[in-house]
Amino acid sequence: MADTLLFDGDCGFCSTSARLASRLAPDVHVQPYQDGDLAALGLTPAQCEQALQWIGPGGPAAGSAAVARLLIAAGRGWSVLGRVLLAPGVRRLAEALYRVIAANRYRLPGGTPACRVSSRQQ
Repeated sequence: MADTLLFDGDCGFCSTSARLASRLAPDVHVQPYQDGDLAALGLTPAQCEQALQWIGPGGPAAGSAAVARLLIAAGRGWSVLGRVLLAPGVRRLAEALYRVIAANRYRLPGGTPACRVSSRQQ
């Protein structure tokens, strides 16, 4: 299976970010989780609504760790940034920042009310 990044296809901000991810890492399969076979990937819709999901080397990853794995897969200078994001201490900060962005994605450029995470939990 190719490296895969799953995002929320109902969220405008996420879709815009996914297009950027596709340009950074053209060998990674970037797709809305709504179009994926989540059961085969060992994921649930709830997990995918809450955070970006990465399936690839190093096992599955979510949130900022998924962003880091994408950057590593992108190669070039991006891989250095991805490794930094996974470093102890930095990882905790990266995840906190990811959670702030995820909680406010409906307010960010391209965001819509459909992007609001809390309205679709569980």
